[in-house]
Amino acid sequence: MGIIEWILLIIVFAFLVSRFMPVKGVNNIGVQEAKAKFKDNGVQFIDVRTPGEYKANHRKPFQNIPLSNMSIEIEKLDKEKEVVVICQSGMRSTKAAKMLKKNGFQKIYNVKGGMSAWI
Repeated sequence: MGIIEWILLIIVFAFLVSRFMPVKGVNNIGVQEAKAKFKDNGVQFIDVRTPGEYKANHRKPFQNIPLSNMSIEIEKLDKEKEVVVICQSGMRSTKAAKMLKKNGFQKIYNVKGGMSAWI
């Protein structure tokens, strides 16, 4: 392999690793930890799935803000409060958590396994 192929391989590898690495400042929590936060009125619960997915199966007190609308709706959230984010499997909520982090949120929790893990 030539030098160009090695460089491309390294770039692709770095990109893939960055996509799956946990974000600094975002805590991954389990379903039980998320349920324990229901008792705290100072927590914002966000479900980033589509409205159809949300309507078919959701948990109170999660409010639906689809990932596609997050950049617009983020202004309605309080940066000083904790935010718990969930989706179906954890991939979209990870993206949402990254967006929240970039927008100055400090206390972000991503539910590992998403609604698929909710039993």
